[in-house]
Amino acid sequence: MIMDIKDFAELIKRKRDRLDSMMRRKMPVMVGRMAKDHFQDNFRQGGFVNGGLHPWPKAKRLSSGGSDAASNYGTLLSGRKHLFKSVGYTPADYRVRVFNEVVYAPVHNWGGEIDVTVTDRMRRFAWAKFYKASGKRKKAGTGQKKRVKQRSKPKELNPQAQFWRNMALTQKKKLHIRIPQRQFMGESEELNRRIREKVDQEITNILNQ
Repeated sequence: MIMDIKDFAELIKRKRDRLDSMMRRKMPVMVGRMAKDHFQDNFRQGGFVNGGLHPWPKAKRLSSGGSDAASNYGTLLSGRKHLFKSVGYTPADYRVRVFNEVVYAPVHNWGGEIDVTVTDRMRRFAWAKFYKASGKRKKAGTGQKKRVKQRSKPKELNPQAQFWRNMALTQKKKLHIRIPQRQFMGESEELNRRIREKVDQEITNILNQ
């Protein structure tokens, strides 16, 4: 069937309501789902996909020699996968908002520097991580506090255990930490192409019905 401009305009007019409904309600949900899947897949691939894969800097714990499960999780992943699971979307008329509202998501996505106050709670956490990373068992308390001296450093600690031990023993009141960029959300050529293809497919389906 050969269709001229006038015929095509009439077809669009007849299908206008369905096309509008598709763009207003259906596509925001589809695009949101596609974006969420794409951004979560960045975690699985260990980098940001935009004109190809841009690998993230490796997390130090992956080469730390630790034997615990946390030492083997992928970069930006943990046992709870909190950052991964917090990628979400909210559809609205003709648009969709894709987000990650975890408080530390932006500093990972764009990189940056932060200052952290060293607290007693943080030191206790560091000791717990040290024992876990080193495989050592925490000695039972005697009711008296015993100061651990720096020169009594155990031999052959893996780098991750040494990191947590140093943090527990630091005399600093604040730590200045540089977070490298590990982008997992943002503009992506591959995602945009799939969205355009999906829109074209949905429009074609409506016009052919």
